Amino acid sequence: MTQSLFSRQAACLSVACVLLVAGCATKTPPLYYWGDYQKEVYGHFTKDVGPEEQIAALESGIEKARASGLPVPPGYNAHLGVLYAQTEHADKMLHYFTTEKALYPESAAYMDFLMRKYQQPHDGRVR
Repeated sequence: MTQSLFSRQAACLSVACVLLVAGCATKTPPLYYWGDYQKEVYGHFTKDVGPEEQIAALESGIEKARASGLPVPPGYNAHLGVLYAQTEHADKMLHYFTTEKALYPESAAYMDFLMRKYQQPHDGRVR
């Protein structure tokens, strides 16, 4: 009887170990393509990298996101728009702000604020 109890406990322990390992082995696929986005945002705030280099890296990230079939995370297009505003490219700034607004409607109020902030009313130049 003790051997039967021991074999039953061993079997339960084996099944528990298999379930534990199987549960840890499954990896949830990411919702977004992050690429170097976090590094670029950090570089923006620490001024380690200039806006042109950040723009190139983020544009490359968008291409990689398209190739992987994943969307870029919220804020990605907005950050790119801010970088284009700093380099005085109003058309590209507006494109990325409106893209952010379309992809993530919850950002609409902030995108509208940024568009008003960066665009001068008469000649369309970026501040």
